[in-house]
Amino acid sequence: MTWPNPLIAGFYPDPSVVKVGDDYYLVNSTFEYLPGIPVFHSRDLVDWTQIGHVVSRAGQLDSHAVPTLGGAWAPTIRHRDGVFYVVVTDAMGRGMLVFTASDPAGPWSDGIVVEGVHGIDPDLAWDADGLAYITYSGLDVTSGEPPTGHDGILQVTVDLSTGAALSSPVSLWSGTGLKFPEAPHLYQHGEYWYLVIAEGGTERGHGISVARGPHPSGPFTGAPVNPIVSARSTSRPVQNTGHGDLVETPEGGWAIVMLGMRPTGGTQAFSAMGRETFITDARWTSDGWLEADPVLLNPRAGEFEFSDSFDGSSLGLEWIGVRRYPSSFASLSSRPGHVVLTGDGSSLDDQRPAFLGYRQQHPLASVSAVVEPGASGLGGLAVRYDELHHYEIEVGSGVVTARAAVSGIRQEWTLDVSSDSPVTLGLDFVAPQGETMMPMLTSDIVVLSAVTADGVRHELARVDGRYLSQETAASFTGRVIGLYATSGEVAFTAFHYKGRD
Repeated sequence: MTWPNPLIAGFYPDPSVVKVGDDYYLVNSTFEYLPGIPVFHSRDLVDWTQIGHVVSRAGQLDSHAVPTLGGAWAPTIRHRDGVFYVVVTDAMGRGMLVFTASDPAGPWSDGIVVEGVHGIDPDLAWDADGLAYITYSGLDVTSGEPPTGHDGILQVTVDLSTGAALSSPVSLWSGTGLKFPEAPHLYQHGEYWYLVIAEGGTERGHGISVARGPHPSGPFTGAPVNPIVSARSTSRPVQNTGHGDLVETPEGGWAIVMLGMRPTGGTQAFSAMGRETFITDARWTSDGWLEADPVLLNPRAGEFEFSDSFDGSSLGLEWIGVRRYPSSFASLSSRPGHVVLTGDGSSLDDQRPAFLGYRQQHPLASVSAVVEPGASGLGGLAVRYDELHHYEIEVGSGVVTARAAVSGIRQEWTLDVSSDSPVTLGLDFVAPQGETMMPMLTSDIVVLSAVTADGVRHELARVDGRYLSQETAASFTGRVIGLYATSGEVAFTAFHYKGRD
């Protein structure tokens, strides 16, 4: 069939999927954002609805002060005997963890540490006797010891009830010699066990390779042709394809869900949304090897809209915070019909801002929010990649300020307004325009504007969007648009997102 691609748009990297009966469940990495590890549900592998998060309360991840790039890395979701399992690395945090739940919507357990095992991208599989195997990539980001290099694809057997490793790590097949063998997944199909990994790095060289052997621990022999998926050295609109998880389709065929990126600009150089979730068809050949189709761009038709008037009793599952749960700074009850954010002096330059985020999902988008700053409040609307890369427009004390912050370089533009009236703040992500080639090399232009009480729209700045992209910011996340408060109480209503491809 023709799959929609991206399958799940926006900052949803490192997908893992499991089929349970007629239902599919999918999870993603979230790094420093909380709640963490979203859980999606589908009945057809096409349309997905978020039903919860694995990480929904303090203590499950050690995220309070995790460095940028740390946090929830590459979860794998599996199911056995009525129990759902998610194994994940809390990078620079608690370590390798196993979470369990009887209902994938949650609540999930506090997480058991896999003691003494240090690596990333863990996978979970069981043999016929019920022995659990965790297969992982040998990059230590959890012990606190200085990095010593990459140890390839490793495997241990584990007691899942205690987290105790039952064996010492053994080295498996680590690919064809390309850099960073990672994202292993282990499957039994027919007479063989198949080891599917990513290699080539998560950048433009990313790809998926496969090997097979007679036992979960091998020995493994690589396929005659590897990688089976890669967009490297092509002009395909979907690049960086890799980190795949194999799943049976509703029709009895096979597909691989994986991460990919949509670089734009004249040389396909800048990916605003970062790493997203994509899908492609796969099949078993007559000689028992796995092959897959290239990943094709096929955006969902029409214009997408998301609005929140903040008139419910709780925030929707779409909203996330940075190293903080939104409930620690955002209230829906103190002023009905508004979300009130309380600033503590932290700005978007800090690691734990009062920032209520929603992922950007489309290369062309318009976002607005009405803000009532109050007597002492200062806050506004922002698009964030990390604490070094963000654009925002804020209002406080009768002044609207637009700001661009790029790796220590800052520029501001201001507008005087009435301090007694609400202001509608806007971010528009538009295509670059110009008569020469230079303007067309970037990803997009971000327009920062404000509509004052008299209905007049004031455009304060146009900023090059390339600096908020995966390739420039270099963080592993993606653009997140959100409301924030720096000081005092700031009330927001009528958040509206509209996007198209």
